[in-house]
Amino acid sequence: MADQLLLDAPAKVNLTLDIKGKRADGYHELETVMHQISLADRITITAIPQGIEVSSNHPELPADETNLAYRAAATLLKKYPDRGGVAIHIDKVIPIGAGLAGGSTDAAAVLKGLNTLYGLDLSVQELMSIGLEIGSDVPFCVQGGTALARGRGEQLQALPPHIKLFLLLVKPKFSVSTAEVYGQYDSSKVTNSPDTRGFLEGWHHCDMISICHAMGNVLETVTVALYPEIEQIKTCLVKRGALKALMSGSGPTVVGLFRDEASARQAWYDFSADDDKEVFLATSYDGRTAHGTETSATGQLGIL
Repeated sequence: MADQLLLDAPAKVNLTLDIKGKRADGYHELETVMHQISLADRITITAIPQGIEVSSNHPELPADETNLAYRAAATLLKKYPDRGGVAIHIDKVIPIGAGLAGGSTDAAAVLKGLNTLYGLDLSVQELMSIGLEIGSDVPFCVQGGTALARGRGEQLQALPPHIKLFLLLVKPKFSVSTAEVYGQYDSSKVTNSPDTRGFLEGWHHCDMISICHAMGNVLETVTVALYPEIEQIKTCLVKRGALKALMSGSGPTVVGLFRDEASARQAWYDFSADDDKEVFLATSYDGRTAHGTETSATGQLGIL
């Protein structure tokens, strides 16, 4: 049994996000298509005799129980007290507080890594169930790929990997509170909901025009009202060739969907003069993340 593992922790984007109501448990009833992308943290987990240690290259990332990777380790190891502890190092690439499930994907990587490290033989479904104790996005991050998620996000219907997407992610240099955005959501202010059925039909037929037409995120009604810059970024992405631009999750990252890599890369160069934003090229995650990056004033340009 290996005593150290190195794992990818890919970010996710929401290609659609709709809210169907409020649940009895206080959460919102979601209907969202989530998609894993090549922008990824690197997680190193090392077996140690006892305890949980977290370190990172990012000075703002907490190393205690407020870190979802720490909570994932604590939750799983509590169920197996006869096993050892773990040291977790997070090489952070996904921006924090960006609506890209950066914390959730780190937690999912830790769950999967510990399962291998200590030979727990837990199924993907068992890991997803444990992940739900940590956060609503963790089950998807455990499963990966592309999926239609309902409920809190734990009811997942995997979609076939029919299409490779070329994306440009633009994050303003501020973060938003997911709890605040959901807390201020008012369905009466939604005038344009995503067409989930239309998206699924377009996805299965590899019809990019139908996919783009069906995409949408109802949480933009909250976050854009708080931060109008998000709408400006969407407009700029479309002007620079994006077939569609929308906010991911509760924001503030805006995702532009492009016809091909060349178009996405050209748009990146167009954004490169603006040092108030982090800009990332990405594509659909295929299990082989390229870990080199190019650096500019706007942040990192992920190699596709």
